Amino acid sequence: MLQIISGLSRDVRQYLVITFSYWTFTISDGALRMLVVLYFHQLGYSPLEVAMLFVLYEFFGIVTNLIGGWLAARLGLNVTMHLGLLLQVIALSMLLVDPQWLSVAYVMVAQALSGIAKDLNKMSAKSSIKMLVADDQQSTLYRWIA
Repeated sequence: MLQIISGLSRDVRQYLVITFSYWTFTISDGALRMLVVLYFHQLGYSPLEVAMLFVLYEFFGIVTNLIGGWLAARLGLNVTMHLGLLLQVIALSMLLVDPQWLSVAYVMVAQALSGIAKDLNKMSAKSSIKMLVADDQQSTLYRWIA
C-alpha cells in the first residue's frame, strides 16, 4: 500500500492527505455534535434547549469565515488546517471531564471551539485543493472532487 502511494504524483499525494484530514475532521465533528445532542436529550432538555447549545458553534463559524481568508494569507493554509485540527482535539478533550462539569455554558464553549475549528479546516481544505490544480485545468478539480 505504501509503495502504491509513494508512486503517485506529489499533487495526488497532497490531495489524499488533505482529503484524509478533512474526512477525519468531519467524522470527529459529527460525533461531537451527535454526542452533545444525545447527552442533553437524555438529561431531559427540550429540542429547543438542545438546539441553543449550538448557537456559539454557528456564531463562531460565521466569525471564522469572515477572518479565515485573512488568517490563511498571513499564516498559510497548512497552519490554519493544523490549527483547526488542534482546536477540534481540544474541543473533544473538553468533553472528557466528569459529567457533572458538563454544564450548558461549558459545552457551549466547547462547541464554539469546534465551530472555529470546523471553518478553519473547511476553508483550508477547499483552498488547498483548489491550489493543487492549475487555473487552466479547473475541470480536473471537478473530476477530483466528484
